[in-house]
Parts: sequence; C-alpha cells; structure tokens
Amino acid sequence: MRISKKDAPAIDAGNVKRWSRDCKATVPLGEFSRDGLTRSDVKACDHDLGSQAKSIPCGLVDEDTGQLSLTFGRAAKTSDFIVDTVEARWRALPPHEQRATAQLQLKMDNGPESSGTRTQFLYRMVQFADQIGKPLQLLYSPPYHSKYNPIERGWGVLELPWTGTLVRDVDTMLAWAQRMTGKGRAPVAELSHKVYQRGITVGKKAMRAVECRLERHPELPQWDILIRPATPD
Repeated sequence: MRISKKDAPAIDAGNVKRWSRDCKATVPLGEFSRDGLTRSDVKACDHDLGSQAKSIPCGLVDEDTGQLSLTFGRAAKTSDFIVDTVEARWRALPPHEQRATAQLQLKMDNGPESSGTRTQFLYRMVQFADQIGKPLQLLYSPPYHSKYNPIERGWGVLELPWTGTLVRDVDTMLAWAQRMTGKGRAPVAELSHKVYQRGITVGKKAMRAVECRLERHPELPQWDILIRPATPD
C-alpha cells in the first residue's frame, strides 16, 4: 500500500509530523443508546426519532506520540470545519515543535468534504501551508480501505466508554470522551460553537491558481498531493 511506504522515510527523517484525521458519524444527543441498552436499568430509545441536538466528532491523532485530539462541532461536516480542526491542532503545538517540524503529513479517507478534488478543502490547505511555512503532504486511503487509517483505532477506543452510555447532552459527551485513553494518553476534547456554511466551492479561475500549487503524484493524482508553501516575493 503506497501510504505505508511513505512512513519509513518520514520516520527516518525525524522531523515530519505524521497526523491521521477523520470525522465520525453524527452523534445524536438525547435518551438514545444502541439497541436501547444502557449501563443501568434505565431504558433508552434505540434510534434518535428525529432529534435536533447533534454533534460531529472530528478526530486527529499524532501517529508518533499517540496523542488524540477530538473536536465536536455542530451538525454540519464541511471542508472549513475539517481544516479549522487541523489548524487548531497546529496552533496548540509548543513553538519548539513547530520550529522543528520540516513537513506535515496528513492521512485521511477520501470523504467528500476533504477529497483530493474538493475545491474548498484544497483552497484552505494551500492557505494553511502558506500560513505555517511548511510543506503539507495529503495522503488518502482508497475506497473501502479507511480501516488502515490510524485514526480508526481511536474511534474504536471511543466506542468502548460510549457503549451503553446515555449521551444526553454536550457535557456528557465530552466527559465520556475524555475518559478514553490511547497509549496511556487521554484525548484533548473540545467543543466548537462555530456554525459553518454548507456547499462552499471555489470558482474555476481561482481553482486554477490552487491547482498550480498542488504537486499531484503522476500515478495517484487524487491520492498523493504535496503542497509547498509559497516563497516570498
């Protein structure tokens, strides 16, 4: 698998941040539990019955340290929400780690909000590369192979404390998410209150400028993309 072949050189270099990112399915908030079963004698609904209170977990895991970050957003999964979570994770790094990073490698599935053809996502990622002054490498899992994305192990761990739990509200959701651990580390869990507009796209003229910044692999142009920061004039 081509993605795995990118790991050895990155690990050997010692200055490449290897992050894995994905969004989980929307979480309904209320008196719901799978099959209506809970950890107590309380009976719950086994489906959401049209609940309006929902949240979307966007996760990012550092493959070297195992540190997991979870951002719970409003019920719209958009390109801007995804990029904002990546930017926030970068800003949270200590300055010395930012300086020591020569390249950021981001592994993802090929979801519609962050695919190698999603104009708004690519536009924002080019901006991000320029902002941090570091090359970004976008690596995508092929269809039906997202299980190989390291973040999937984080979702599996998250399901353990959530199973049989009544995720009644935001506070309960965050509290249970913070109870999970991976490699002995508790996740960083936070709530995003920002409301994102759906369906934002980049026009053809602006997108041509974006494409000029994308170094697409000749054999896998939608699955392996390198973005170098712009050089000062």
